[in-house]
Amino acid sequence: MATRSLIRRDPFLQDLLDFRRSFDDVFQRFFAAPYGEWGREAPTAWMPPMELYTEKDKIHARVALPGVKPEDVNVQVHHNQLTVSGERKQEKEVKEEQFLQREMSYGRFERTITLPEGVNADKVEASCHDGVLDITLPLAEKAVPRRIEVKPGEPGKKLAA
Repeated sequence: MATRSLIRRDPFLQDLLDFRRSFDDVFQRFFAAPYGEWGREAPTAWMPPMELYTEKDKIHARVALPGVKPEDVNVQVHHNQLTVSGERKQEKEVKEEQFLQREMSYGRFERTITLPEGVNADKVEASCHDGVLDITLPLAEKAVPRRIEVKPGEPGKKLAA
């Protein structure tokens, strides 16, 4: 299960310095191969790509799920964790010796993302269109940043030292 936090990052340095993400991906792919398949070109565990962004009082998550039926997807919000899980099923059985090239992966997947505090779990919505799962996570009113007006003070007032 992959877990990442929703943190603003500098896109220039993100790819250059994000060693942890690369290590996590390699680690998961290595252990996803069935025992005895390491070192051979075995299909790796499938980890759908995800993007998150904020917009006013909402967080949006988009997950690329080509070939996954909406009824095979499970979306859960528990405390400040968003979990998307499901399964991509191979529709046609093909024998191993018939493959000339095999790059698509099938099977179960699960992604867990840590969200900022204040997501209103009762109003989360999810829809799937053209292989992309869109999740809208509204923030509770108390979690939305509020602008505070700064009023001019009275001239001549001094602070006691």
